[in-house]
Amino acid sequence: MLQSLIWRPIQRILDFVSGSASGGFALMGAAACALAIANSPWRTEYEILLAKELGPLSILQWINDGLMAVFFLLVGLEIKREVIDGELADNRRRILPGLAAVGGMVVPALIYVLFNGITSEAFNGWAIPSATDIAFALSVATLLGEGVPASLKAFLAALAIIDDLGAVVIIATFYTPHLDITYLGGALIVVGAMVILNLSGVRKLWPYLALSVALWLLTHASGVHATLAGVATAFCIPLRDEQGRPPSNGDCTHSPLLRLEHALHRFVPLTVMPLFGFANAGIGLTNIGLSHWIAPVTLGVGLGLALGKVIGVFSATMITIHLGWAPMPRDAGRRELLGTAMLCGIGFTMSLFISMLAFPGHVTLQNEAKLGILAGSITSGIAGWLCLRRNNRIASSAH
Repeated sequence: MLQSLIWRPIQRILDFVSGSASGGFALMGAAACALAIANSPWRTEYEILLAKELGPLSILQWINDGLMAVFFLLVGLEIKREVIDGELADNRRRILPGLAAVGGMVVPALIYVLFNGITSEAFNGWAIPSATDIAFALSVATLLGEGVPASLKAFLAALAIIDDLGAVVIIATFYTPHLDITYLGGALIVVGAMVILNLSGVRKLWPYLALSVALWLLTHASGVHATLAGVATAFCIPLRDEQGRPPSNGDCTHSPLLRLEHALHRFVPLTVMPLFGFANAGIGLTNIGLSHWIAPVTLGVGLGLALGKVIGVFSATMITIHLGWAPMPRDAGRRELLGTAMLCGIGFTMSLFISMLAFPGHVTLQNEAKLGILAGSITSGIAGWLCLRRNNRIASSAH
């Protein structure tokens, strides 16, 4: 009884602080700290710490390859849940966020290529502005409260999840420089074993998590980015119970997928995401001149996020609604959709991650990409905030 009285409030606090919105705030704080340290007398110590070897990998590599695999595991769980039993469970509900996500990935990539061409070394970064950071975007939407209708928050979350799926496909397809067929074959065998566990009705989590460690090691050795092991594991973990029934009313007792997703929602937003932001957002601004701000990579990424995302998402959404393929989200109008499209230009986490893959070992291009990500994401966040906040004021005065 006493344990229940003590633990229940702690659980509620954890549930509150570890949601996507709170994770976005933690990520903002960590990124700000990284920027401050990178432009302080402690910059050298910061870089030495991240380069310190811990076994076979550096601290930076453990964060980007190891901890981010846990982040991608959570992303995969969310994608599977939404597709099977959520906002994306039927074709009509998939159409609007799906086409919006496609528009929001294609147009930023085209803007990036417009500035960098297809023959330059910088072309490899074409996918950097194509990603939306769901934690940041939902943080801004949450701060606006009733200014963003619940239907639009669901639309934004669904769009970002499809966007994440697109980013996973892009990483697997375009950012795998070499393949070791032997290790890749071993990874596929492990995935096959997980599928067999699922089909055999195994509902305990530990066999899947044990195999996921082997899968991560084999994927890392194969040349495919190790974080994709997290997505593959997520897709193999069962959502339904032993009788094949979906979870009801959010009850995660009998659903392995929901149990793991619930646990990771308490861990990832306040640990993995801030650590990733702290390790990757640090860029020294003291030696950054006008040439860096107007570099093709900086402009391509920054305008791809701030301009390309809003054009791609908003135009695809309005065309889809105009053609009658999907209805307008409930209680929303064009202004609300425009503000939401602006928030999609916040591409912090996934954009930074793709920039590391696009320009390995090329510090100058990485820094230019980071400048574009910071400028584009901040501009998108402020623009979306102002648009939706103004709409909230207009709605309040009308009442």
